Amino acid sequence: MKIVVIGGSGLIGSKVVNNLHKAGHDVVAASPASGINTITGEGLAEALAGAQVVIDVANSPSFEDKAVLEFFETSGKNLLAAEAVAGVKHHVALSVVGTDRLAESGYFRGKIAQEKLIREAGIPYTIVHSTQFFEFLGSIAQSGADGNQVHLSPAFVQPIASDDVAEATVDYALGKPLMGVVEIAGPDRMRLSELVQQHLIATKDTRKVVQDVHARYFGAELQDNTLVPGDNPRLGKINYTTWFSQSQAAK
Repeated sequence: MKIVVIGGSGLIGSKVVNNLHKAGHDVVAASPASGINTITGEGLAEALAGAQVVIDVANSPSFEDKAVLEFFETSGKNLLAAEAVAGVKHHVALSVVGTDRLAESGYFRGKIAQEKLIREAGIPYTIVHSTQFFEFLGSIAQSGADGNQVHLSPAFVQPIASDDVAEATVDYALGKPLMGVVEIAGPDRMRLSELVQQHLIATKDTRKVVQDVHARYFGAELQDNTLVPGDNPRLGKINYTTWFSQSQAAK
């Protein structure tokens, strides 16, 4: 089966492409570097010709509010229009658990706009809502940095390893379109502030995390349940300790 992976050279996309290759599928790893650009439309028609499934795991190169919204709206419109012409049977998009609860954030307003386009496009779809990736803990710490302190919300999180995200995304892509949202999460629930403090200690970073209920996450204040899934999410197998050991071994 021919499958096109938009954002196929990124953290998740490269793993998705590898998993699909191993399963014997004809995979196109689409990115501007490979001459396939969802913003300009370059190479889209040729890449999608004969494709049964499109997996969109691309992310905005800028997190500035206006740029994010423009990226997801332009990319979404161009991609979905090209899919309609090509007769694509299943559109799979990777999004974020809690997106609908984070409209205060410019980034998540972009994701909300992306999901609306998908629902209204008329192409069978599955939207995969994932919790935050372990791989971004360092960036989250930096976002709250203030000298030797890191101000972060004590809201609950249920972070997931990128390997588990890729595996789940491929499984949903190879299944029937669900015409709705599914949630994936890591195996353990904990407070964001405590997890990041654990990560700082593990990486020998001497900064201290300060719990701050008003600390913003991508521009939004968090409630306890904003970033955690509802009932019966698909759970990944890799916990923080295993992920950290594997990431250090890879280095």
